[in-house]
Amino acid sequence: MLCALTVRTLEPGTFEEFRAAFTSGFEEDAAPEGWVRFDMLRNTARPEEVVCFGFYDGSVESLRSSEADQDYAAQMERIAPYVAAVGADGIYEVVDERVT
Repeated sequence: MLCALTVRTLEPGTFEEFRAAFTSGFEEDAAPEGWVRFDMLRNTARPEEVVCFGFYDGSVESLRSSEADQDYAAQMERIAPYVAAVGADGIYEVVDERVT
């Protein structure tokens, strides 16, 4: 299992625009195709800080292929005007998972 995770600092007051641009093309209440789960988190103390992550059950190569199929580059272009800075950004291997 892989987790794609990005921490972004948004331009002040642009969260709703960012969210709409980021999720454009997503099915309502469903993870994007090929993904097990997707979450968008907003920092309660710093609302301009947003964490996006999703879990993908496959290889890095198939994840990259999925990104190309879903036009990830266009998604990044749509959100660019709202992003002031990017912190952590990568694909991480899930090495320990605990669920109740």
